[in-house]
Amino acid sequence: MKIPKQAKKVFSGVIFDIYQWPQKMYDGSTAIFEMIKRPDAVRIIATQGDKIILGDEKQPGIKRSLGTFGGRVDKKGETPLQAAKRELLEEAGLESNDWELLSKSELYPEKMEFTIHLFVARNCYKTKKPQLDAGEKIKTVAVSFDKFIKIVLDKKSPTNKRFALDVAWMVIDNKLDEFKRKLFRK
Repeated sequence: MKIPKQAKKVFSGVIFDIYQWPQKMYDGSTAIFEMIKRPDAVRIIATQGDKIILGDEKQPGIKRSLGTFGGRVDKKGETPLQAAKRELLEEAGLESNDWELLSKSELYPEKMEFTIHLFVARNCYKTKKPQLDAGEKIKTVAVSFDKFIKIVLDKKSPTNKRFALDVAWMVIDNKLDEFKRKLFRK
């Protein structure tokens, strides 16, 4: 759901904005509805040879985690693909000439206008030293596809829960091999 045009911004935050609007109800009454809006985000599954490159990351106030690279689409006029390329270069010092959008998901579409764009960056290569934000400590780690799936499906993993659910369905539907071929183009 998108925030209606008649909605008014009632709060502007650093990341989140809150909008409210009057909504006509089925019985003829009116209620105030509310939604959050935030910049879209990108996640990148980076491959190199037959490995997936992950970030072993620590940020203030957040438990250390192992996961995909990513961040906000926060530059004016930036597309999700441009943001993904920027984030991979900033966080890992990696680039790729083979990008593909795998999925777009909205975690709470009835409450939040926010999309996560999941990309694969195949055959990544190092071009420079990472340029981390002041609140980031990230080391790159290469893992096998099977280890990556275990990390994604770990209940304690900070992985996008929608992506974890998609992977769980791939397991149930016997489509993990198809997903692996898509990541590595084999």
